[in-house]
Amino acid sequence: MEILFHTWHWAIAGFLIAVIMLVLNYFGKVFGMSSNLRSLCTLAGGDKCAEFFRFDVKSQYWNLLVLVGAMFGGFVAVHYMSDPSNVTLNPQTIVQLQAMGVEAPNGKLLPDALFGNQVFTSAKMIVILLIGGLLIGFGSRYAGGCTSGHAIAGMSNLQRQSLKAVVGFFIGGLIMSHFILPLIF
Repeated sequence: MEILFHTWHWAIAGFLIAVIMLVLNYFGKVFGMSSNLRSLCTLAGGDKCAEFFRFDVKSQYWNLLVLVGAMFGGFVAVHYMSDPSNVTLNPQTIVQLQAMGVEAPNGKLLPDALFGNQVFTSAKMIVILLIGGLLIGFGSRYAGGCTSGHAIAGMSNLQRQSLKAVVGFFIGGLIMSHFILPLIF
């Protein structure tokens, strides 16, 4: 498929996120992607197995539309807006990636070693993905929401819990990228 557009400037994307947050606040809705997992599990019959999944899932149908929109937006971004010519990486980042055996993206937004299909041919990478997915799932439940819910919705509503969660997310990300990721690769 042909790439039609560059990636959006952060100010445009940030403005659109702010508009969406104002609309959701106006209608009394709270944004967050991890809550969709609870809704999907309930729709799949999880309410028969655990008390956590027994809630009024119909009240969350609007949020499932957000999930569908995010998937559609991701498809459009990858296939029509992923010209990375206006995205630059810090040269030091490229050197650090190469030291871990990860090649520079070379005209792509993401390096294939981390985000390409060959990840699924390595048992080591599959184990890393499974463990990472479990940790993210546990962490988002333990923190009462995911990064998008806390950083976008919670912070815009000045929630102290979200500030604590976002600080924890950043500390965890720094520890992962500087200490754990080099050990994995």
